[in-house]
Parts: sequence; C-alpha cells; structure tokens
Amino acid sequence: MDGNLPSGESFIRQFVLGQRFFEKEFGSKCKVFWLPDTFGYSAQLPQIMRLAGIECFLSQKLSWNLVNTFPHNSFWWQGIDGSTVLAHFPSGDSYAMNGTVSEVIKCAENNKDQGRADISMMLYGYGDGGGGPTEDMLERIDRVKNIDGIPRVKSSTPDIFFAQLAQCHNLCKWVGELYLELHQGTYTTQAQLKTFNRQCEVLLQKCEFLQAFVYANKLKSIVPVRVMQSTQKYWETLLLNQFHDVLPGSSIEIVNVEARQMLSQLKKTLIADISCLQHSIAEFMQASRQGNRQALTRDSYIFNSLCWERQEVVAVPHGTVEMPLQLTAEGQQLLLVRASPMGVTSTQSCSQLLAPDQHARIKVTAGEVVMSNEHLVACFDKVGRLMSLKLQGNAKEAILPSHPGNQFVMFDDVPLYWDAWDVMDYHLQTRKPVDNITASPSDVVIERGPLRVSFQVSLQISARSSILQTISLDAMSPFVQVNVTVHWHEAHKFLKVEFPLNLRAHNATYEIQFGHLQRPTHVNTSWDSARYEVCGHKWADVSEYDFGVALLNDCKYGYSCLDNVLRLSLLRSPKNPDEQADMGLHTLSYAIMPHRGSFQSAGVIQQAYNFNYHLDIMTLGTSSGDSITSETDLTSSTGTCSLVTTNNPAMIIETAKPVDNCNNAILLRIYEAFGSSAKGMIKLNFPVNSVLGSNIFEETDVMKDKYEVAHGEFCLNLQPFEVKTIKCILGNQ
Repeated sequence: MDGNLPSGESFIRQFVLGQRFFEKEFGSKCKVFWLPDTFGYSAQLPQIMRLAGIECFLSQKLSWNLVNTFPHNSFWWQGIDGSTVLAHFPSGDSYAMNGTVSEVIKCAENNKDQGRADISMMLYGYGDGGGGPTEDMLERIDRVKNIDGIPRVKSSTPDIFFAQLAQCHNLCKWVGELYLELHQGTYTTQAQLKTFNRQCEVLLQKCEFLQAFVYANKLKSIVPVRVMQSTQKYWETLLLNQFHDVLPGSSIEIVNVEARQMLSQLKKTLIADISCLQHSIAEFMQASRQGNRQALTRDSYIFNSLCWERQEVVAVPHGTVEMPLQLTAEGQQLLLVRASPMGVTSTQSCSQLLAPDQHARIKVTAGEVVMSNEHLVACFDKVGRLMSLKLQGNAKEAILPSHPGNQFVMFDDVPLYWDAWDVMDYHLQTRKPVDNITASPSDVVIERGPLRVSFQVSLQISARSSILQTISLDAMSPFVQVNVTVHWHEAHKFLKVEFPLNLRAHNATYEIQFGHLQRPTHVNTSWDSARYEVCGHKWADVSEYDFGVALLNDCKYGYSCLDNVLRLSLLRSPKNPDEQADMGLHTLSYAIMPHRGSFQSAGVIQQAYNFNYHLDIMTLGTSSGDSITSETDLTSSTGTCSLVTTNNPAMIIETAKPVDNCNNAILLRIYEAFGSSAKGMIKLNFPVNSVLGSNIFEETDVMKDKYEVAHGEFCLNLQPFEVKTIKCILGNQ
C-alpha cells in the first residue's frame, strides 16, 4: 500500500483485512509490517501498526534519499502519539540482492548502527517484479555461511531476526514521519485517481454511518437488504487501488485506465446505496412526524455524517420552502440550515433566519470584486487574484501586500530520473504566473446574495489549456471557496496555486492520518531543503500567535510552504510511464480560511471535514399515505435525530459502522485531533446493553474494557492523537 495518501481509516482497514487473511491462511496474526518499497511513511503508522498487533517494521526505501543519508539501519520508530515499533532498514540498501560475497561484506560495512546492533538482514532474490531466489543464489548463500574473513551468514525468518534485534541495547529513536527525499511528484500525478480515492473514502464513511443509524434505530425492516450488506467488498476495491504504484500515479497506462474504471464504478455504487438508505430513513421520519397521515407538502431532510452540529448554506429543490431568500441559476432554493450531529434533520425544522448583518455581499467595480459576510472581507482583482483578506473587526491583513493570493502558477517539470514519480527542487526556479484573462468578474457575477455570492474568472494557460474558477462566499461561512475546472493538455508542466501570507511562522502544520504534524517553512538544513514538496490531506495551516490562515481542499495531497508562501499542487503532466497522464478535464475545490487564535480553537479541522463531507439532501414527494412501521419511535416532533455526539471538539468520531457479522452492535472509531490529552462525554442516542473497548479487529474483553454508561453517556479519555475503537452492544427500545 502507499504510505502517505490513504486516510487513517483506510490504513486501519488495510491492516484488518491483511491480518485476517494471514490468520486464516497461516493460523496466527503477523508481527512484522513488511513494506520495502513505497514512497515515504506516515508518522501515524506506528500507532496503527500497534493497534493491529504489529511490533516490527521493515523497509529499505529511504536508502533512495536524494539529499541526506538516513542515519540508522536499526532503530525505534515513534509516531505522533508516542507509539513505537522496532524498525530495520537492511544495510544492503536493496531487497533484490544476489547473495554474493561483495554484497555480504557491504551489509556489514554499511551498517550505521554498529556497536548498538551488529546484525542486519540481507534480502536476496528477484524482488521487484517477483520470482524470488534462484538455485545459484541459494548455493552462494550456503557456501558463505561460515568462511573466515567475511561476516557470518545465517538463513532465518523475520520473526527470529527481530527477536534478536530487540535484545540489542541503546538503539536510537526516530520521531515522526519517514520522509522519502525522492518521488514527491506522486503526491499529485494522476489527479483523477486521487480524487476518486478521497471521494470513495468519504462515501464509505457515509454509507457505514447510515447502516449504523439503521441498526441503532431498528429500521432494518424498512430498508432493502442489499444496501445493508457488509461494505467489505467495497473496501477491498478501494484498498486494492491504494497499492503504491496505483494511487501514487506511477503505473502504466492500462493500469490507470482500469483503476479509474474500478473506482468510478465504486463511487456510483456507493452513491446509489447511500441514496437508498437516506430515502428509507427520510420516509420513515416523515411518516413518524405526520402520524402516518397523508402529507400535504413535500419535505427535505439533511444528512450529516460528522459528529458536530453544522450551520451551512445548502441547495434544495424548488418548492421546499414557501419564501426562499435566494434561488440558484438552476432554480434550486438556497437555505441556511442547522444540521444535527451524526444524524438527520428536516429542513422544515432546521431552516435558519438571517439577520441583515449576516448577509453575504458582493460589490463589483472596474478593477476589483469585494466579497464579505459577518466573518470576513475578501478583495479580488480582475484576474481573480486575492489582493486582501481580513477578518471582520480585525485590521490584520492575511495576504502579503503587493503579492496577491489565489495566484495560479506554472512550473517547468522535467525530473532527473523518473517522470511520473519525481519533481525536483529546481522546478521552483521556473515560476510563471498564469494571468491571461479571457473573461472578467464584472461580466460573470453568478450569485448576488444574501445567502451566497459568487463570480467567475476564465484564464488561458496556453493555446491548449485553460482554467475556469468560480469564487464564492456563503453567509456564515468562515472561508472563501474556489471551484476550479481545468482543461489540461500540457507536457512536463506543473500547475499550482499559491498564497503569499502576511505571517511569520517557522513551521506550517499539515493534516495527516488521525492527526497533524509540523514542517519547517525555511531551509536551514539539508533536511529542511529536501522537503520542498510535502504530503498533507484535507488542510494545511500557517499561524502566528492568535492569527493564522488555513488552506482546505477536497482532493489534493501535495503542498509546499517556503518563506510563508503556501502552495497547493494541482496538476502535473509527466509522459512516462503513461503518456496520457492527467490529460483532459479536471474539477477540484479549495478554500482559504483566515482565523483568530490557533487552528484548533478556530475550528479549522472541523471546517476541513465539512468541506469534504458535504451535507446530503434527500427530498420526498407527497406521501402516498401508506403506513410505515418499525420497532422504534425514531424522532420527535422537532424533526431531528442524532446517532451519537461528543461534547469535546478535540474528539472526532471518524467512523460509525455495524460490527462485522453482527446485527446488534455498533462500532465507533474515535481519535484525539488537537494534539493534547482530552476528556469528554460520548452521548449515545440509542439504547445499549453495554459499551466495550475493542481492538481494530472488533474483538473485546468484557472483563477489562467495559465503560460505565449512565443516561446514554459514557466518559472517554484520550491521549494526544490516540485512536480508540468502541463497541456498543445494542439494547431494547
């Protein structure tokens, strides 16, 4: 699997399915994570390995570093939560050796931990592409086992080797990510695969949440059987395409074509299943509210799969409310709604009124467009560049004066070695702004408020490539959103968008799996300079004390931040091994969010989730009057129902799902997101017999892991970035 791009939940499912296979085929779970070849390793992997019962880790890929030599072969690797695993990088710097005398000597002489660990693995055989060892290799290994003048050689197993290595004292410790100083282009190449990956991860979370909602509220009898089946097959499709040459975009063309087809079909299937589940739940809620009487009006229901209340502008079908504040160009109504956490809410009960000072506004002059709401004021020039960004009531300017943000820039992208894999540091010396405008904002104001304002700008990249951006601001929204459509037909070019920030910060913060980490914005050392392109997930943030700016996205993974110029990598155009890589039409979205205080207190993490996990709308027509029955009274007259909530914003319920092969238990995966110890109450809005701690394989020890539940609540304590799995055994109504 890839070690950077999958979500935390995807990592967990990889280990769950892998360990279950290993146990089925070999009778026990594996203790070693063997991943010799992928393009860097997330700082959250040690904890996830430990959660999977894995104690040891092997790779050799960091021997490929282009700038710095990794200082250890045997060491303790510590993740962002403090979990440690015993790690070994074979000193032969290869997993495809031939068993020659010179290789044996190299393994001994190249060991950087001599005196602490005088042993090393030698991996021989045809490893890259398969085939394993040959008879000649086996014969050579046998002959050099005990010869004077060369190191002793012994055939062994990984378990035996790591057991011996664990006895070595004073091994060094490496904290944080294992960053590969090469192949950074894989954060961006094959953008459509990365978009599908993010979308399918989101859709799987929504689908499993809805299944859990159905089980918890005893609605299974009203839902088609097919949409309540295990999502394992869906996960297997997604996880297969997270293989380290598929998701990174470094496969041949036929693989990329097939992967796009597989993920596109998975996306369609998940959307259909989610729609079916939402329709069944909404029908029952409507029948419950109306006492199974024939409805006189249609209603829409808002589905929120995240564990906090959300106040957002949504588009609903025409006729949902009698007097809408705003209509879209397509005839839909815009509503400001307040959606219940991890639940469903009727639009009749959650529509919000808007005070005049909360309106979104837009003002267009000959040279600029000014957008504002109660949170911020943003000023754009005629090219769509962000000239000024301020919080209401705060004089602090977020954008560096005379250096506009939302600036699209092109770079020459001609790597030294591997086209699809690499982007070299010298590409930064070829920066060229994209400012050839073909349609100005004054000509294409799309929406004028009061709930949403937006305008479009068209830019020409070259004779064959162009950008259409729709820049919008919603009432009550803390960020400006940019939706981008790119017609991309370039060769060896790299498209980014940049934001020069009026901030002085020595580090930028990037989201990773189940947490975040900081990386320097300077190049004091060779280790700093080698990180000219880094991996992040849904958000990145640059902050001073009490003020900062976050950049959110819905499908991108490549970032850079040097001297507080924050860039998001959008598209590449390599020609090998897939000559058609990234050619064609692309759609993507990002948002810029200024904030007071820290990114934790400002809600950047939650807003990034909101940006990716859109509220879903299910609209029902006039009821047929047919009776819908269930074992439960799902909702009160308020038209809202939540599955589970927490009172601590640092605790994020990443996953709610039915327990595998069990109809009477719900699984919750909860992690600490702020980087601090957290204590909070988890409120279960469904009857339970018991709440138990679980491992990721959904196994529990009733004697050790039972939580005390009172009035549907239990207390949970989490350490920084800790991930916990909770099993809720359902009770009677």
